Amino acid sequence: MRIVLFLLLSLTLYASTLHLATSANPSRLNPLLATDSSSSEIAGFLFNGLVKYDKDSSTIIGDLASEFTYENNATLIFKLKKNILWHDGAKFTAKDILFTYKTLLSPKISSPYSADFRFVKSVEALDDYTVKVTYKKPYFKALETWMMGILPEHILKSDENLMNSTFNTNPIGTGPYQLERLEHSKNILLRANEHYFEGRPKIDKISFHVIADSMTRFLMLKSQGLDVGSIEPMQLERQLKRDFFQKFDVHEEISHSYTYLGFNLRLEKFKNPKIRKALSLAIDRQELVKILFFKHAEVCTGPFLPKSKAFNPDVKAPTQNIAEAKRLLKEAGYDANNPFTFEIATSNTSSMRPYAAQILQHQLKKAGVVVTLRVMEWQAFLNMVVFPNAFDTVLLGWGLSVTPDPYMFWHTDNDKQGGFNLIGYNNPKIDKMIEESQSIIDADKLSLMWKEMFQIIVEDNPYLFLYIPTSMTAVDKKIKNIQPSPSGIWHNYIRWEKLEKTEMQ
Repeated sequence: MRIVLFLLLSLTLYASTLHLATSANPSRLNPLLATDSSSSEIAGFLFNGLVKYDKDSSTIIGDLASEFTYENNATLIFKLKKNILWHDGAKFTAKDILFTYKTLLSPKISSPYSADFRFVKSVEALDDYTVKVTYKKPYFKALETWMMGILPEHILKSDENLMNSTFNTNPIGTGPYQLERLEHSKNILLRANEHYFEGRPKIDKISFHVIADSMTRFLMLKSQGLDVGSIEPMQLERQLKRDFFQKFDVHEEISHSYTYLGFNLRLEKFKNPKIRKALSLAIDRQELVKILFFKHAEVCTGPFLPKSKAFNPDVKAPTQNIAEAKRLLKEAGYDANNPFTFEIATSNTSSMRPYAAQILQHQLKKAGVVVTLRVMEWQAFLNMVVFPNAFDTVLLGWGLSVTPDPYMFWHTDNDKQGGFNLIGYNNPKIDKMIEESQSIIDADKLSLMWKEMFQIIVEDNPYLFLYIPTSMTAVDKKIKNIQPSPSGIWHNYIRWEKLEKTEMQ
């Protein structure tokens, strides 16, 4: 008996928690409504789509769907996996697909993702595990559209107000993790889904620490309070010592995102194309990249990312030309006695953007432009500045899919509440090209049209396209089974392992 008691008391239990940081409170942990980066990131652990990209981001594979086939160029058939349960134990079926589709089209919600489904003619459940999607016409993103997270019909069918539903902070999904606790401005705790259809994740819990200040996140990472965290170029090049690299591996890759300064084109002061061109010529993008990023970024030349089929390599970033900028401003009625003035609004979520705003302010001053700055906490920035379009300019970034959809960002239709055309861009030629492009399924023809759009948008100067940063992720060496790939390190996170000893008391 004493031996047994001794063994019990000295037994070492192995549990594991992956410690991460998020810069802001998630607004809604609902894939249909998650438009900010914090909400989208966390919801990604909780929900699944019908399909997803493989680890190389080159091929679409099944997720909730076991297989998918084209019946013709406008009809998709999805066969669903039969071993999937919602976090509350209910069975996942085709009814959930229909419910999610109908919810996206409902006037009761405002979601920019609804635009992806505008060409769907009908969604039918042929049986509990077969779904037929018919499009009005061929659509180049028909399959990628169904990467959208699916909602549970049995929980939400009677919910009259999804925008303000308790579900948004107490979600039920099918994903590898489920929400255990949400403490605003403190901690979001996820626990492993014991019945996940691809196998239980090997790490028991994921703890998101809500840390708005980037320096605090950095210091917490250095002290191994975080297991995975982003690091900035200045930190990598100047602030990290050898002992850090003995504890952490650093994975670096060009990001699928860019940062821009967007003009509010609804305002009279920015409607003159000469003004926008002058501001573009007044800045030095190379200097911006050099000061902020050392060698860990590249200049952004337009709305679609390098290595995508939409990128136009013939379009180059403008070279700074202060004299020409001043000439254009003078033609528009501005000079030293009557300077052009505007405000740059941004968030402190990224440590780089407030500094980028200061550099832009300094560069524009050389052309006689007076710039004021407003730096805000992320949620306040979204709710008080971005969503109500209450800005002169915004310094923001977009994360893009490997298959871009110009409709979401550049079509006049999306200059609306909840839409991603935040700046009010309106070019009838671009609208027409976007509409024509969306039924083109010939990859080469589509690529040529995208490249032409790229050039036209850049010439319009609705944004000052600034930089594409590299993504640098530090991972504690206690985390095993990391497999870097073109899509990053997260593609196989349910196979990651971390052993932590906890003595039984």
